[in-house]
Amino acid sequence: MHSLSSEGPDVAAGPPVVVPGDRASGEPAPADLSARRWVVERVPITDPDAVLLVEQVQEEYVVRYGGRDDSPIDATEFEDPTGMFFLGRLDGAPVVTGAWRRRGDVSLAGTTRTAEVKRMYVAPSARGLGLARRMLAHLEDSARAAGIEAFVLETGMRQPEAIALYASSGYARIPGFGYYRDSPLSRCFGKAL
Repeated sequence: MHSLSSEGPDVAAGPPVVVPGDRASGEPAPADLSARRWVVERVPITDPDAVLLVEQVQEEYVVRYGGRDDSPIDATEFEDPTGMFFLGRLDGAPVVTGAWRRRGDVSLAGTTRTAEVKRMYVAPSARGLGLARRMLAHLEDSARAAGIEAFVLETGMRQPEAIALYASSGYARIPGFGYYRDSPLSRCFGKAL
């Protein structure tokens, strides 16, 4: 349920994408980000830096919801051909995660070539710089390149910044799905890619 809140279609594991001053979102880079080094790299969800950030988001869920995210996650869901996991670094420090996994059981915009956004998180030290929006754009690009036609996601009412990010990025409310579909705190969104 929980999701807090870049670059071309080359989605193969390999060298990270470096975007000086990162303007991938189409928005001007904030003045304080323009001289910094923003890198997005594809990593396994078991990468030590990814594990660190996933644990940080779990701790944030405890604060906001009183418990960890219990939705089932299998690391293989974020490997080819079923999904991808990305880590964003700012000046070498791991500060952002984002991933997607295929969800053929959820239809949106007339297609079941759908994937679910997962593990969107920005470390507190990097918030307010537009990195969540950049990571989301990267996820969309990588999914399109892999043949995904629509994204769905689940977040929660106690994450207004995530809801605002998704709404401003063209995501609309959809019926509940997944592990928390019956939770009154759950909010699901979708977007045709």
